[in-house]
Amino acid sequence: MSKELDINAGRRTAIKTLGGLAAGALLPGPWVHAANNVIKIGYVSPQTGPLAVFAEPDAFTLAEMKKALAGGIKVGGKTYAVEFVVKDSQSNSNRAAEAASELILKDKVNIVVAGSTPATTNPVADQCELNGVPCVTNDTPWQPHFFGRGGDPKKGFEWTYHFFWGLEDVIGVFTNLWTQIPTNKVIGSLFPNDSDGNAWGDAKMGFPPVLAQKGFKLVDKGRFQSPADDFSAYIAEFKKNNVEIVTGVLPPPDFANFWSQAGQQGFKPKIVTAAKATEFPAAIQSFGPRAEGLSVEVWWSPTHPFSSSLNGQSSAALAAAYTKATSRPWAMPLAFKHSLFEVAIDALKRSADLKPESIRNAIRDTDLKTIVGPVNFKKGPVPNIAKTPLVGGQWQKAGKGFELVVVENSQAPMVPVKAKLLAVK
Repeated sequence: MSKELDINAGRRTAIKTLGGLAAGALLPGPWVHAANNVIKIGYVSPQTGPLAVFAEPDAFTLAEMKKALAGGIKVGGKTYAVEFVVKDSQSNSNRAAEAASELILKDKVNIVVAGSTPATTNPVADQCELNGVPCVTNDTPWQPHFFGRGGDPKKGFEWTYHFFWGLEDVIGVFTNLWTQIPTNKVIGSLFPNDSDGNAWGDAKMGFPPVLAQKGFKLVDKGRFQSPADDFSAYIAEFKKNNVEIVTGVLPPPDFANFWSQAGQQGFKPKIVTAAKATEFPAAIQSFGPRAEGLSVEVWWSPTHPFSSSLNGQSSAALAAAYTKATSRPWAMPLAFKHSLFEVAIDALKRSADLKPESIRNAIRDTDLKTIVGPVNFKKGPVPNIAKTPLVGGQWQKAGKGFELVVVENSQAPMVPVKAKLLAVK
């Protein structure tokens, strides 16, 4: 990561429209099915809309994949060229389902990959399951993905596989993070009425029971509809209950509204740990000086001790290459985009042939060391799921801007801690 995010250079918009990406990602020439020496990999991501910040590394990642696969892939003793077909979910679950359906029925892809919150991964995986097409997804906590799709731990799914951390990991990271600073242990929550918010706020499987067990008091005013412009009622409730810790899982625009209004209304918590909203350098930069001290779960960073199975690139080298190519600082989705293709390509190489069942079986048997850590779908915690490590970080001053540094590693001790948590100023 660049050590600095220059907050005086003007606000960088957090939402990037990757114009022309779909066209640019396709290899030249008309589509020919794999029977004619071409493997097609379908990819769905939110290139536009409120989740577009997740797709910022897409163009770079696809360019890197095309370089890595310039010589094609050998499957069953035969070499195939590789073509990427890219679809924009528009940050909408209905459009994500349509995009997956187009990839399957119109583009005739051999495998589908997708990431970036349940709004993308769930409908894409559902379409693949329905149509019998191999699918790999990540970047959604495993419970909202698995249980959000009606998954049965005794059965699992047949065609769809997912790797990421779980709510048990983020709860462990957050609660251990919050013990680093003395507080009254009163927490105000910001959970939207969506797959993530409902899972995180679930009375049985989410944050509430664990927080109660650990002696925290949760002030939960209920789910809000996203996008949300006015958080005055939440702020008033938090002030009334003397909330000193704020947490939640919400899109950057919603958090920006909350955090701005909190400042205007004199609400000053000691700790603010907001998933999704504060994960991205572009969003952090838009908050200006009020970004200092915000904390968040960290799925990946340049200090993570992992390397790519495709090109041997270390985490630090991947981050540096991205910044050199784009002039943008690294962000967590970068490595998870890369790892999606690592897992898909590894499965294709191990597949007996290009029949859907053969590719599916190869995905099921995955045991791969990736840029985000080991991926093994047979280890669980439930069928079709592999877990990746999670730590906690904070945006701290670095020169004229902010740097995301690891401050908590109780769930993943292999990732080094770089600093201590500081109270929000």
